[in-house]
Amino acid sequence: MAKDDVYIGLDVSLAAPGFAAISVRNRKPRLIAATHVKTGTDENYAQRYEAIEAFTTLFIREQLRAGPLKAVIRESFPPARNPRLPQTIYGAWAAVDRGLHKYGVEVAGVISPTDVKKRIAGSGKAEKADVAVGVRKLLGLADDYQFATDDESDACAVVLAWLIGQDLIDGRVTE
Repeated sequence: MAKDDVYIGLDVSLAAPGFAAISVRNRKPRLIAATHVKTGTDENYAQRYEAIEAFTTLFIREQLRAGPLKAVIRESFPPARNPRLPQTIYGAWAAVDRGLHKYGVEVAGVISPTDVKKRIAGSGKAEKADVAVGVRKLLGLADDYQFATDDESDACAVVLAWLIGQDLIDGRVTE
């Protein structure tokens, strides 16, 4: 029996990066896991990055035990007015990369937040709640299914939007 293709979506931030694993069979996505890790402002940056790296390592280890991954997709980071913000995001990205590299996994694709919102919710200016509705619809989840955080539904949206863009699943695409 053929195994499903498994894709990972990342919504990386310093405060609460989200992670999602989604399988695809016959163009139909299925949620395997959606999770996040919270870091606290009571921790210094080194501690926060270490927590993100450790969490990434454990998440990828768990997913690889189920089988090989087809791709890991990350949401890109738009320019920011606050000069400290890109430093913290890129630090979190580096922490995630270190966790992935421990298992020989690399980010294979990047997608912009606007493209994620367009493909999942129909508008590049969609709100997080609208994105979560689109994610539930694409994954066939109940309307009342609740993700623990927006970071989890956003991580799902990242990988789903990329899969739509690669024409690997059917979904909402508005240009």
